[in-house]
Amino acid sequence: MQDKRKVVAIIPARGGSKRVPGKNVMDFLGKPMIVWTIEAAQQSGLFDKIVVSTDDETIALISKEYGAEVPFLRDSKADDMSPVSEATVVTLKQLEEAGEVFDDVVQLFAVCPLRNAEEIKSAYNFYLHSKRNFVLSCFKYAWMNPWWAIELNEKKEASWIHKEVLDKRSQDLPELFCPTGAVWIAHIQALYAEKTFYGKGHVFWEMDWKHAVDIDNYEDIELAKALAEL
Repeated sequence: MQDKRKVVAIIPARGGSKRVPGKNVMDFLGKPMIVWTIEAAQQSGLFDKIVVSTDDETIALISKEYGAEVPFLRDSKADDMSPVSEATVVTLKQLEEAGEVFDDVVQLFAVCPLRNAEEIKSAYNFYLHSKRNFVLSCFKYAWMNPWWAIELNEKKEASWIHKEVLDKRSQDLPELFCPTGAVWIAHIQALYAEKTFYGKGHVFWEMDWKHAVDIDNYEDIELAKALAEL
């Protein structure tokens, strides 16, 4: 890879959240949710441009107020069925049509408010040294252990997901990790070819689980608030 690469941050933030309406701009500890991500990107000093990709005028106005760029509203892939990778590809192509060309994209979910600037830089350095086209963030399961996951029917009877571990001790089982939307990185031409961050040869960068909360529901919000106080 060349020494100086042009890097763009894309913060996808559509306006139609159903589980937590308006979550991208709802108050989180005194600031709109998306602002935590905008400020982390700014403080990292990594980016040639920080772009919020949205279809929503309110999200656009708040993002611009806090220093992010919203050069256009997303013209497609703004529904709740489109994978976020496709939305980022659309945004990158809109930027290219406007004459903005980059080498790498760092996708930062607006609903990961506890991920900080140092972690963004650490993930990007890992990406550079890995010589891979795709790096995604993950965290090691801490207080919960998915090896013991069960499904319950209406009678509260259990179906074990991993029956093979019922006769094993937890300390003898392999460690498990969970992807998080905190920091996803890709070489842009590879992303165009694969159309997903889970492209060929993707690897994971591990981050602190306390900063990896990806807010999908109200319980996640309460967890993030509690972790922010630690």
